[in-house]
Amino acid sequence: MLKSTVFDSFFAGHCLDAHHVFGAHFAYEGVNGVRFTVYAPNARQMFVMGSFNHWNKYEHRMTKISPQGVWSVFVPNVTEWDLYKYFIENAKGEWVEKSDPFAFYSEVRPKSSSIVTNLKNFPWEDKLWMNRRTKHLQEPMSIYEVHIGSWRKKYSFEWMSYEEMASHLIPYVKEMGYTHIELMPVNEHPFDGSWGYQATGYFSATSRYGTPKQLMQFINECHMNDIGVILDFVPVHFVKDSFGLIDFDGTPLYEYPNFEDANSQWDTLLFDLWKEEVRSFLMSSASFWMEMYHFDGIRIDAVSNIIFWHGNKQRGVNEGAVAFVRRLNYYLSQRYPSAILVAEDSSDFPKVTHPTFEMGLGFDYKWDLGWMNDTLKYYSIDPLYRSYHHHQLTFSMAYFYSERFILPLSHDEVVHGKGTIINKMWGDYDQKFAQARNLYAYMFAHPGKKLNFMGNELAHFREWDEDRELDWHLLQYQRHNSFNRLFVDLNHIYNHHSCLSRFDFDHKGFRWIDADNVNASLYSFYREDEKSIIVCIFNMTPVAHEQVHIGVPYAGKYTEIMNTEKDIYDGCNMCNYQPIEAIEELCHHLPFKIICNVAPFAAVYFEHKKN
Repeated sequence: MLKSTVFDSFFAGHCLDAHHVFGAHFAYEGVNGVRFTVYAPNARQMFVMGSFNHWNKYEHRMTKISPQGVWSVFVPNVTEWDLYKYFIENAKGEWVEKSDPFAFYSEVRPKSSSIVTNLKNFPWEDKLWMNRRTKHLQEPMSIYEVHIGSWRKKYSFEWMSYEEMASHLIPYVKEMGYTHIELMPVNEHPFDGSWGYQATGYFSATSRYGTPKQLMQFINECHMNDIGVILDFVPVHFVKDSFGLIDFDGTPLYEYPNFEDANSQWDTLLFDLWKEEVRSFLMSSASFWMEMYHFDGIRIDAVSNIIFWHGNKQRGVNEGAVAFVRRLNYYLSQRYPSAILVAEDSSDFPKVTHPTFEMGLGFDYKWDLGWMNDTLKYYSIDPLYRSYHHHQLTFSMAYFYSERFILPLSHDEVVHGKGTIINKMWGDYDQKFAQARNLYAYMFAHPGKKLNFMGNELAHFREWDEDRELDWHLLQYQRHNSFNRLFVDLNHIYNHHSCLSRFDFDHKGFRWIDADNVNASLYSFYREDEKSIIVCIFNMTPVAHEQVHIGVPYAGKYTEIMNTEKDIYDGCNMCNYQPIEAIEELCHHLPFKIICNVAPFAAVYFEHKKN
């Protein structure tokens, strides 16, 4: 009954459970062997071969068990970790060897066999976490984006295992104050330089770093330490390697049928997101990672390439692909109501984070790539000319409430000759550090959730390279160590002051104090909730400002809780050491004002408690 139900929904394009039937599954208790099931409607003949039959191509013939093209065979005496592939006479009469599209484990590249493994009966200990998990819409969410293969390495050149990463990464993330880890894709992929974004295994955790259950244990330990884990998911395209999905049964089974639609800008093949079986394959993959691995959400890569044909607005909306992503998000939200669904979308397509019943795409969050581009461009400008670009920084709040945004400074900004974040800052060595401190204080104060790529917190000067670990030796130097300390403090201020996250997506949580001080390039705004407000001031020039008058909404004391020029951050130490009493005098259209000092390139937070 289960198989029939899954098949019906699979062919209708509404299946999230295809992995429970397709792939290699151990038989019922008391029966020794594995059932192999695969979808290949245009194959003429199919066999399964593997280490269990000495790779005899013709010993285990598969039977077509449904008119839509599902093939299956039960093979006795297959054990866990046996290797296998499908041997197919395809629609063209060619004999080809293919990995299992539903394999749960695979060989390390350059090998490509699928591996039989049992994902059941993992002893999860995260029930408390799963029961109280939320989407963090009104809570702080600071995401640490991580590439497992290059965060740290053993002996500077070997990959760490999932288990070893758990023992190093989790304490570090907790100490730094991040709330979530976002893992760059951990599905199986043949080319290290694709970072997992060009996949072969949509149900297969990469064997580079260990076994599936070791990945489960890594996530289990994250949850036991109150750290959420988000997975990068790539439903747009797949690699052309011959053992994979390409031309699977001699026809374009997963890709678009014509060349122009199928071939992508990355020299990969685009999924035919109009095809119901492909939709079920990808929806099942997304569900699989949340169900079997307890991932707390997915970040979908290259959403603009789903919305528009080849990501090109001029070619028009890909209506079938848009229908797919709405369906995906609707079903995932129904099944996993507390899971986080994130769009990496560079387009201006409307309602990306609106519910599907409003004809939105149904995501919870969208990366604010406009904020990222405008902000980094502004910080690269000579302060002498910043007055001409003043509203490059204020523009983000003009559209901010149209979607629910995450502010990303991701891996995409620190590769391929773009320079690292600190290298993008204008000026000499000292000025780069001062402005980078200012930038991150601005990021944490701005409405929206936060995402930073690994190495940003070290003030990494070297571009990220997947073959090398981060330059951890930088922490031996005072300036880099102090910069890392700033990140810790910003995360902890963000986590412990609810006004910085409580009303991220509500107008009442943010107000400009002075958005128009063009001549001084001095910006000020405040964040507010029921408990407190934090007044945020940013000096974008190398000029000190003494006795600056800043409007505030309430009487009482305002205490400096962050100053990026404090000596502990290797700054000039021009701070406001005593609480400042607000003066009842109209300033910036507000009934009170404070008078404070702002150092060159300083970012300053003042807290006022309401009760």
